[in-house]
Amino acid sequence: MQYLSAFGFPSDLEEDGYLLSFPYQLEMQCYDHNNVYPFRVFSGRGLGTLHFAPMTMLYGGNGSGKTTCLNLIAEKLQLHREAPYTRTPYTGAYLDLCKVQWTYGNRAPEGSRMIASDDVFDFLLNVRAVNDGVAQRRAELFAEYDEARTTPCQLHSLSEYEEFKRRVEAKSRTKSKYVSRRLPRELVGKSNGESAYAYFTEQIRENALYILDEPENSLSASWQIRLAQYIEEAVRFYGCQCILSTHSPFFLSMRGAVIYNLDETPICQRPWTTLENVRIWHEFFEEHRAEFSG
Repeated sequence: MQYLSAFGFPSDLEEDGYLLSFPYQLEMQCYDHNNVYPFRVFSGRGLGTLHFAPMTMLYGGNGSGKTTCLNLIAEKLQLHREAPYTRTPYTGAYLDLCKVQWTYGNRAPEGSRMIASDDVFDFLLNVRAVNDGVAQRRAELFAEYDEARTTPCQLHSLSEYEEFKRRVEAKSRTKSKYVSRRLPRELVGKSNGESAYAYFTEQIRENALYILDEPENSLSASWQIRLAQYIEEAVRFYGCQCILSTHSPFFLSMRGAVIYNLDETPICQRPWTTLENVRIWHEFFEEHRAEFSG
């Protein structure tokens, strides 16, 4: 499915026009003319207009502007996101110069969202915090059980009933049953990769537009392959459109993907097999081919 058809970035002339007429409101706040992010990020690189397919990828090295590009698209489309996007005093003016072309309609379908790397990292930290809390509570309940088993059960007044009942239960149950009844459910022990994969599969639903920033982070090669297959099926069979940034050959090789190489000037579409990162991996394994055949 293709909801978003194209996204146009300001031309060099439009950027120059804005910056030369530098609004006095910003000047009064002493903002530096040389630090006008997101202006000047793509100037002189021929970014122009990105034309999207059901699956579109942005490739480039660190500092090439992949994340900036995705953030600007998500902000212009007003997509839901968990991690906050830090806007500068220039962001609004820059977005005003950006242009959106929809395949039909004038907005993204319900449920569309951006998933940033920070979203996944925050989720993994939350899982770890919950599980650490569960582990601490488990240790406390073990000590509580042992104490209850060794203390005589005596009921002197109704105010002591709940404590009396707890001690009776401890004496009549095994430690595992006593603890499991009182312990909050742990988020099943998974690796970071498994948890990250589960996060993506929970967030990506049918019939929506998704912007994904380097989804390979926290994923091993096998989990990258699984997530790439999941996204591919979401696009092919379940009415999704995906725009993502990545260095991963497992994502770059997905069938039917249009790939923009942000390392080139002008920025243009390239086959995945021509990209530097992919070529480096290819050359590395070619150099070690004999070791695999042994």
